[in-house]
Amino acid sequence: MALAATAAACAPLHAIAADAFHYTVRISAPGKLDNLLRDNLDLERFHGNQHMDREQLQRMVRAAPEQVKTLVATEGYFSPVVSARIDEGDEPVVVIEVQPGEPVRVGSVDLVLEGFTPNPQAPFDTAALAASWTLPKGEIFRQEDWEKAKRALLRQVVQTRYPRAVLTATEAAVDPERRVASLRLVLDSGPELRFGALRIEGLKRYPASIVANLNQIKPGDYYSEAALQAYQARLQDTGYFSAVEVSADMSVVLDEQIEAGQEQRAGAPQDTAPAPILPLLVRVVENKRRNVSAGLGYSTNTGNRAQLNYDDLVVRGLKMKSALTLETKKQTAKADFYFPTSADGDNDSVGAAYVRSNIEGEETSTFSLTARRTWGTPLLERSIGLELLTERKDVAGAKGQRSTSLPLTYAVTRRKVDSLLFPTQGHVLNWQLGGALLAEEPFIRASVKGLFYLPLDPKNLVLLRAEAGAVMSQQKDGIPATYLFRAGGDQSVRGYAYQELGVAVGNSAGTATIGGRYLAAASAEYQHWLRPDWGAAVFYDAGNAADQLSGLHPKSGYGVGVRWKSPVGPLNVDAAYGHSVKKVRLHFSLGISF
Repeated sequence: MALAATAAACAPLHAIAADAFHYTVRISAPGKLDNLLRDNLDLERFHGNQHMDREQLQRMVRAAPEQVKTLVATEGYFSPVVSARIDEGDEPVVVIEVQPGEPVRVGSVDLVLEGFTPNPQAPFDTAALAASWTLPKGEIFRQEDWEKAKRALLRQVVQTRYPRAVLTATEAAVDPERRVASLRLVLDSGPELRFGALRIEGLKRYPASIVANLNQIKPGDYYSEAALQAYQARLQDTGYFSAVEVSADMSVVLDEQIEAGQEQRAGAPQDTAPAPILPLLVRVVENKRRNVSAGLGYSTNTGNRAQLNYDDLVVRGLKMKSALTLETKKQTAKADFYFPTSADGDNDSVGAAYVRSNIEGEETSTFSLTARRTWGTPLLERSIGLELLTERKDVAGAKGQRSTSLPLTYAVTRRKVDSLLFPTQGHVLNWQLGGALLAEEPFIRASVKGLFYLPLDPKNLVLLRAEAGAVMSQQKDGIPATYLFRAGGDQSVRGYAYQELGVAVGNSAGTATIGGRYLAAASAEYQHWLRPDWGAAVFYDAGNAADQLSGLHPKSGYGVGVRWKSPVGPLNVDAAYGHSVKKVRLHFSLGISF
């Protein structure tokens, strides 16, 4: 019985009422006007209604031409020729014919600004705002575009200095005979507002310095929505909070204060009048102090994976993140301690790690102590790190030697892309310079990577990648394997195993591939997006590592892939053919390589 009731509730009205008056509507209108009328005409909306009869139908047919004219006017057609009639038969047919004529176009735009501070540092003037107006002269005057243009104009003003700006008057005067629309807008800035002191709500476990040191907004700075969003993003990235809200507290700006400021500005030079102050309000919800997580996975680079993480956000004032990762080719145990971000924006950390790996016949066991400082923004990030590293390396089963070094590395990453999560235009560059003078074998190491996004149109993209590196020393023995170069794998030369490309060595115990002094690799990929979140790709990779520049003979791989815009970044699944090894290999990767 319940199922029958549900089915009846979901059925159309005309299916329920068998004795309802039936008729058919035929609309003849060009382009998208046809869909507009079908979605909005009363004749369509009341079709199949159980209260409909012939008299009601005739009344709606008589009213249809005026309703059609009102609807098509929203698309810019103010002088249409419309006819509506009923063709009698076994079932009445309502015929609507529309000849929209020529559309009305924008003839002029009159933008009047009131209240804005007239000085060279003011962010807005009439010419600049008029240039950004999205419904310019010559465009078809559509109601939807008119509303969007007004919202966009107001939006760019309220984002900085003038959050209380309003459109006090808007008018669109349409001349149907001349097919011209004259637009007029009056934009009142409201008071010019500045940020005040920082106020924090919600802290219980963690010190206020965690929030205050990330604040780059100074008391007296002009209101900026972009500055609020950037501050909120920095706080969210710390890991201390499950929720963050950064805002300017408008509630403390009383109407009397605004009026007083306006009166003072009326009697004093406008560029020297004081602006009302908005306290900077940060509301946070803290994450729990300790967290344990575990996971299983698989990597096409390093094989099966099991991982155990333990984090503690307060260890003698530091944030600790530790992990034990067991993979087929690599095992890692590490712990890092992060200092709160300093008032200058520096992020300092210290850590220890033990890594054991067996890759292409080279077994390494490495213990390291690291101290690192990073600073900058996601668009321009810099770091300097000092590492005390001891390593034992066995090649092709033969017992090797232990080496100790103290490398220092300076790195810069520059991102100039349209989106940090799903870039489609721009480039990412990374370069590193470092080395170790205090080592059994002193060395200098330099590397550079580049990733370039070249859009052809919204659905087609060319991605170019290049990488090069060099290590300079008197001899190779004694240089840690971590600081030598290899190629091959998911985000290197596809079609080859992880770090399969390098320097081949052999002895009585067998053969192996080890790192080289030089690296060169490049990739070209074409992506076509079939849907907003799904795409296909074809690619060609080439590269190799060697001990001599003359030995850098590139190994090539090429194939096809699938792309998906996952919530955490682009997911890539590739089938690649390694030309030198004559094998097809499947590769999975998430995100971009740096």
